[in-house]
Amino acid sequence: MLSTVKYRYSSLEDFLISNPLSVDAQLDDGWGALYPVKGREVNAAVLFSDMSSFSQRTLSLSPTETLIFVNNFFAWVTAEALRRTHGIIDKYIGDEMMIVFSDEFGSEDPFQEAVQTARWMAENDCLDFRPHMGIACGIVTIGFVGTPLKYSCSAFGLPVTLAKRCAGMKSDEPGYATITFPAEVWAGHSLEAVLPPRKQKRSDGTVVEERQSWELIPPRRVELKNMPPVEIQQIVNRVVNIPSQSAEEGAKEALAGLRRKGIYRPYGAQSIRG
Repeated sequence: MLSTVKYRYSSLEDFLISNPLSVDAQLDDGWGALYPVKGREVNAAVLFSDMSSFSQRTLSLSPTETLIFVNNFFAWVTAEALRRTHGIIDKYIGDEMMIVFSDEFGSEDPFQEAVQTARWMAENDCLDFRPHMGIACGIVTIGFVGTPLKYSCSAFGLPVTLAKRCAGMKSDEPGYATITFPAEVWAGHSLEAVLPPRKQKRSDGTVVEERQSWELIPPRRVELKNMPPVEIQQIVNRVVNIPSQSAEEGAKEALAGLRRKGIYRPYGAQSIRG
């Protein structure tokens, strides 16, 4: 009897080595060197997320403070968003992250789960990163990329490019977190079903629904870099968090603490020998 257990994969590599491949071959680079082509095609939703005004927000930060700032963003996203989903982090790129959802990872509706993950990123945004998020769906190939010197595993295909371009689309009302996707993937979905209002339990035990903070913006046709025009749709979160301390200030304070403890020595500092 075949097992119906679905593992919760922690990485794309884990998924790839645990399942049959769609392609497993070697090709010649034209100069006699062979390179492998190993991958598995899956139906997936791809989510790109980056923070607003990254360049501007890090202008006053040192390189190490920038490292702390960016890792704080990624740690917050992972802790607050992905713990509820079957998404797998593909990669971190500068201030961006890419997450893949698929029914083969356990998602019942990869697109809906991607939108819900984006929701938690925005609604738990206590440090006011105001992420811009793009989602696209379709067939992607999860495969190994690189050479015998260094391999990694990633998703490839048009949905990856389209999700990244959607993430770069800002809303007409700056200052809010946005989720952008091709309008066609919204067919059959409703805002109430995908992003139901949060419920709050009062002291008397009664449960009430909070006011819906998300608004679905009508579709519009846009030009995307190096791609044909596409009709997109956006969901905008109308709530803005005002932290008591900004993420930038937190990064500076954290590094100052490391310096006081003697576990940070800036570039050029002479080593002290006992």
